[in-house]
Amino acid sequence: AGLNNDQGNATEADYQAANVELSARLAHAAAAQISGRFIHLSSIRAVIGAHVSATIDEDTLPAPQCAYGRSKREGEIKVLDAYALHGRSDAAVLRLPPVYGSGMRGNLATLMRLADTPLPLPTGALTGIRSLMSSEAAVRAVSHLLSHSGPLRPIYVGADVPPVAAEAIIAAFRRGLGRPVRLMAVPAGLIRPVVAALGRRAFWDSLTATQICDPALLVSQGWTPEAGTLERLVELARLGRS
Repeated sequence: AGLNNDQGNATEADYQAANVELSARLAHAAAAQISGRFIHLSSIRAVIGAHVSATIDEDTLPAPQCAYGRSKREGEIKVLDAYALHGRSDAAVLRLPPVYGSGMRGNLATLMRLADTPLPLPTGALTGIRSLMSSEAAVRAVSHLLSHSGPLRPIYVGADVPPVAAEAIIAAFRRGLGRPVRLMAVPAGLIRPVVAALGRRAFWDSLTATQICDPALLVSQGWTPEAGTLERLVELARLGRS
């Protein structure tokens, strides 16, 4: 349970209450009373802003740049500290990239809505490459961490492999929606003033950044990532249309 960054009216206090204080209370109660492992779902926003280009793994130095990201990072610390206070090392943080699946929200849902038009889209300037993760792969990662025989590391990063281009994501959604792909190469300098005037500059900038998550640690412990991201996005759009 937590507060996601698709809640447009959430304040920093709201994020702190849900993602820090509530997470800490839950972890302390679990560490004191329940045997077994505790997997805390976090986000790459705990370590990197939406507009920064970088490769992210377990050793990436945290530098959150928004209220949501700061709350997720503080929540990570509180959960691990709660278990350490009780002399336990069976808690771990799983940092997720944007997760796609039925009922998804945020930028991916916005991209699917944008893709649902017969008109050409000026996406040629979307140079970003992004790691995504299917909801099924996220569930498998949690199950794996709960049950695998080796000791837990404090931090893990999940992702589908390979990462995919923002333009390819839109093309996949258009195929699934039964729309012609029709993606036009328009210089970024012509598009930025338009999206800024529409109040969507932050959204646009997030699609031009390259953020690649490296799940090598999870893979080394026997977890298998999703490898058919674009095909899954096509099917997701097709199901949404139907």
